[in-house]
Amino acid sequence: MTTYYPVFLNLHERRCVVIGGGQIAEGKVVKLVDSGAKIVLISPDATQIIRDIANRGDVDLILRKYQTGDLAGAFLAIAATNDRVVNQAIFEEAENLGVLLNAVDDPSRCSFIAPSIIERGPVTLAISTGGASPALARKLRETLAKSAALDWADATSVLAKARRLIKEQQIAVDPQRWQCSMTPELLALVRSNRDDEALEMLMDGLLGNYSNAMCSNIGECVSGGCGTRNPSGREVTESADNPGRMAQTAGD
Repeated sequence: MTTYYPVFLNLHERRCVVIGGGQIAEGKVVKLVDSGAKIVLISPDATQIIRDIANRGDVDLILRKYQTGDLAGAFLAIAATNDRVVNQAIFEEAENLGVLLNAVDDPSRCSFIAPSIIERGPVTLAISTGGASPALARKLRETLAKSAALDWADATSVLAKARRLIKEQQIAVDPQRWQCSMTPELLALVRSNRDDEALEMLMDGLLGNYSNAMCSNIGECVSGGCGTRNPSGREVTESADNPGRMAQTAGD
């Protein structure tokens, strides 16, 4: 089975061609519009929602069958035709032109596959089984969508502000320090719409003003606190997730 490289693409102002005008193509178009892509859709017919999007000017709708040459200038293409012969022709053109192609439910003719996604505010989780089982990807998506861990998506704004402040002050903060500072108390403040207090608590934790048993050295922090270090400054405890393996500190 093919091993895929996971990635998020910036499609803003890039030409993306969708072949097909049914409900699956409709779903693809909606996501492409959200990404800011320049969308061309080619199909003899199209759903009403696609037509409405085209009427808004967000899609260049061409009501005809696919023709060789339709992918010229495209960065990405999606084949949603349910016709393997047409998909093959699209695939061959995409390969010749170096265009990224997703052929829906036709992985052998894909240069990339679309994951099952969970969205909460600015946070997006992508789930893929490498094309092995779309049903499993959906099951995981529906299960994880109910997870309390996604509550942390509500803290994105506060975390982004803190990151910007840290960068502006040119302070080195160990990545583990962030994890130690993201406490249930911080999340509770965010979810109570007390963002200013949450930001203050987070910055105090990151800069060492509020230690809460965390390492005093904000530039080199380890999970569990400084008591786990040996005199050389390296962590000596084993990783809880992988006994027998020395846990890493920043810079390893």
